[in-house]
Amino acid sequence: MTTASSPLPARVPVLIAGGGPVGLTLAALLSRLGIASLVIEADAGYCSGSRAICMSRRSQEILGWVGADRPLLDKGLSWVGGRSYWRDAEVLHFQMPSEPSQRFAPMVNIQQFYVEEFAHRAGGEGMEVRWSSRVTAVRPRSDGAEVDVQDASGLHTVRADWVVACDGGRSTVREQLGLQLNGTQYDGNYVIVDVVQKTRRAVERLAWFDPPSNPGSTILMHRQPDDVWRIDYQIRDDEDPIEAVKPENVLPRVASHLKMIGEDAPWEPLWISIYNAKCLTLDSYRHGRVVFAGDAAHLVPIFGVRGLNSGLDDAGNLAWKLAAVIEGRAADSLIDSYSVERVHAARENIAYGAKSTEFMAPPNFAFKLMREATLRLALSDAKVRPLINPRQSSPVSYAGSPLNGPQVGDWNSELAAPGAPAPEALLAGPGGPLYLTQCFGRDLVCLVFEEGALPDALRTLPEHGVAVLVIEPDADTLGQARQRYGLPDAAAEALVLVRPDGYVMGRWRGLDPAPLLALLEQKGLAP
Repeated sequence: MTTASSPLPARVPVLIAGGGPVGLTLAALLSRLGIASLVIEADAGYCSGSRAICMSRRSQEILGWVGADRPLLDKGLSWVGGRSYWRDAEVLHFQMPSEPSQRFAPMVNIQQFYVEEFAHRAGGEGMEVRWSSRVTAVRPRSDGAEVDVQDASGLHTVRADWVVACDGGRSTVREQLGLQLNGTQYDGNYVIVDVVQKTRRAVERLAWFDPPSNPGSTILMHRQPDDVWRIDYQIRDDEDPIEAVKPENVLPRVASHLKMIGEDAPWEPLWISIYNAKCLTLDSYRHGRVVFAGDAAHLVPIFGVRGLNSGLDDAGNLAWKLAAVIEGRAADSLIDSYSVERVHAARENIAYGAKSTEFMAPPNFAFKLMREATLRLALSDAKVRPLINPRQSSPVSYAGSPLNGPQVGDWNSELAAPGAPAPEALLAGPGGPLYLTQCFGRDLVCLVFEEGALPDALRTLPEHGVAVLVIEPDADTLGQARQRYGLPDAAAEALVLVRPDGYVMGRWRGLDPAPLLALLEQKGLAP
């Protein structure tokens, strides 16, 4: 990994516009796959303010593929649930699925600038980041694009075989190509505030509807590292957003709320911003040799924490496909599957995000009335309470992906069907405990469920670009792998092909690799 001050290269395999968390993670993933990239970032360094703060289990796995999970976990604050209040009464206490044997917590709270730093530091050879540089023009070509970059030394033109736009909601690359995001933008505004204050309160997602401290508002709170509270509160429709972020208007509201919940330690503000919910996406994320990811491709509401998490999923999906195309191991039509899968994911995220937004920030009187009725009922009716909680971010299944192969034979579970995220499992490895997700991120992986000698035909799979992981019954000490991948018993034999981004591509009962190799040939992934 380099942060260079020498002249810009004349040509690069991949130019990444935008050095935020998505762009830096993509560059780090490409570096681990042996692909050089040039990251162009307008800011002088990592972002300021907390911005995106909740990292999902899936995002932790992706960052783990480049070795950025350890600093993330050391710094971040893990959590598994939260509480919601209507006025001063608790109406919901939820817990996300979690168990002691899992590698990561469901969520980790950490400021976005730490994610950027850890992803940047994890980058290896060939990852070059240029701060204080700005993409000003993009001229697509059949074999890539010419990109004009403005920095302190002047205007430069870089030829890129591929351009990936990770330059945010106001993407210059998107504007250069004349593309527009489609969808819905909501009117309600939230002020976002970071304050430093020591607390002994548990790490939870906290929400108040119509609290006595700020009547009529909705308030969200998350603890962050460094004794920082992240507070989001809704302002009235008649409030001027410019006036709303002035300290003289923000600080009294924060003080009132902290006093109400009994947080009486000294505090001071760090950062103030404003936000409104958007449910927007491009219809396609590939335009020739220009590809879009993160907020440049889609904007989703903060409720349910799908923004940065879906952007990191974009990076995990795209990196291995770009590497395969650039190295000549796949036709560039493989990048079309990135667009198909991630547009589908964005639309699913938007559908859930829109429902959450309509509850958290009701767009009209009718929604406000329904929300109040729900909150009133939740005081006494437990069956109503789940309606209060926005569904948290979770990996999207690619049921209709053009990469999906078959599932042959009888299976006890659809959990690991083709197109589904490969389930986690804790195994007994030769060097100690091994999580399946540690084996993803680089190669296609064939999970071999067997209890006898490995057939010679399977030993040749690495020659076809497929790593082999044998899961014998003795290694599956908790029975998680066989149960979660749908095998009926410990003696069952099967093959499961998992993509580098941790998605199931196909599964077959028995140990014959011929149909697996035929699938790779059919999908253009044979070396």
